[in-house]
Amino acid sequence: MSYADGWAALHLDMPARVPRTEYSAESHWDLVAAVTGDPVTLNSSDATKLDAQSAFTGSQGWDYAFRWSILLSRQAFGSIRTKMGHAVYAAGGGDRDDEQFCPFTTPEEVLAFDPVATWGRPDHAEWVRRFERHYQQQVTTQPDCVAMTGVYVTLVSGLIEIFGWELLLTALGLDPLGFGALTTRYANWVLPYFEALADAEVPVVMVHDDICWSSGPFCSPAWYREYVFPNYRRLLQPLIDSGKRIAYTSDGDFSLFIDDIAACGVHGFVMEPTTNMAAIAERYGRSHFFVGNVDTRVLLGGDRGAIKAEVERCMAIGKSCPGFMLAVGNHIPANTPVDAALYYDEVYRALARR
Repeated sequence: MSYADGWAALHLDMPARVPRTEYSAESHWDLVAAVTGDPVTLNSSDATKLDAQSAFTGSQGWDYAFRWSILLSRQAFGSIRTKMGHAVYAAGGGDRDDEQFCPFTTPEEVLAFDPVATWGRPDHAEWVRRFERHYQQQVTTQPDCVAMTGVYVTLVSGLIEIFGWELLLTALGLDPLGFGALTTRYANWVLPYFEALADAEVPVVMVHDDICWSSGPFCSPAWYREYVFPNYRRLLQPLIDSGKRIAYTSDGDFSLFIDDIAACGVHGFVMEPTTNMAAIAERYGRSHFFVGNVDTRVLLGGDRGAIKAEVERCMAIGKSCPGFMLAVGNHIPANTPVDAALYYDEVYRALARR
């Protein structure tokens, strides 16, 4: 029933239960083993891990309604991007990366950068095939979930990947108009990928762009309204015209921009706990789907009373809205106590029926 419930929620046809999805939980190997009974570990083969993940996310496991997935990400930039290093997140710490490198040295270089001159334009037919192939891979490996493909480096996230935070903020602070022009040049470069996505046989698209920190916008809201959201409208229009369902994800607190994002034509919001989900439910709960926003810090603490209260908070906000789906909005990482995650699932199941 997870696929049917997820598809219904995405189309605002209220299912009998609140659907759910999660992020990273399927790579928490102790949790996966506890739920599925498979003796999977960090050191298991890739095939064993894939089988265990499919069982975990499927109808006999945690029953994901949809699986968050994108295709176009930092690989599009090749070596012309900044490496900011990476702290330990994944099980075993294999994702730690101490390397830091930036191909740019001055804000003037940043402001003069031309993405089209650097990378050219993608082959339209080839990227239509790539998006379709990626989507079909999700359908094959996760048949119980609503599948999707999409873009991670939509606009602001792309600029962060290319320049890193230090030079990005320096260039933006020194010349907001010039950095705005650069933002539009980037949008001109990434637009053909959205056009290919529009022509692909893919019904659901994820558009990811981290536009805010946990404290909110990182620069003047007026700058976003001058350069980010008008470019969003250009990028999303081909997807809208093609009839796709568009989900939008940003980390941080984008509460200030809920109306701006909705006006760009997205059909749903995916958010972390810092974004005001109650405001989304109040203003868009009948017209948009939304996914969130249990706080992972509550699970990390392991207090059952707090976990129950957090799930109840989210259900009280979203349960009356046809497109609401529950998720731990900022992931269930590998250091989450297994008992806490299992209890979270237990509370969800007890409250999921409408």
